[in-house]
Amino acid sequence: MTKNRMWARLGALAAGLVLWSGAASGQVKIGTVNLQKALQDTAEIKQAEADLKARFGPRQEELAQLEKEIAKLQAEAQANQDKYTEAAMSELINRIQIKQRQYQRNSEGLQDAVNRERQDILQRVGQRFQEVLKQVADEKGLDIIIDAANLLYAKDALDISAEVTAAYDRKYPVKK
Repeated sequence: MTKNRMWARLGALAAGLVLWSGAASGQVKIGTVNLQKALQDTAEIKQAEADLKARFGPRQEELAQLEKEIAKLQAEAQANQDKYTEAAMSELINRIQIKQRQYQRNSEGLQDAVNRERQDILQRVGQRFQEVLKQVADEKGLDIIIDAANLLYAKDALDISAEVTAAYDRKYPVKK
């Protein structure tokens, strides 16, 4: 566990203990949200993931094909290392290295493009999600909503993840 993550958990635990003391006297109403799951369950994120697969799927298939070609050439080199001349083996190894570099470049380019798209989507959805969280908190009279990932324990009754996801889908329906 990284130091930052550990401090975040300890901070959340300390905040939770302080809040629980207020909640025990009925002063503070708390809700929890499994933020990652709630976001992933929104129709917009599901649609965005499907769009990403459709958009980048062909490039992923090209990479898979290139990977098969590399494996085939490596198997050929392994099987024929005693049969090929030094020049033929050198040429085959050179072809393998060229394809490996091409694979590396294409793989990094694809990963960068997918990561940029995901970041754009998450930034847009994250801002909207904050609005919906506030709206649900106001409707339920909650004073605090805590990400369940930073909690050691919370009663299931405090979890409003499904409600937040449903509210998000109502407020921002997916255009088909």
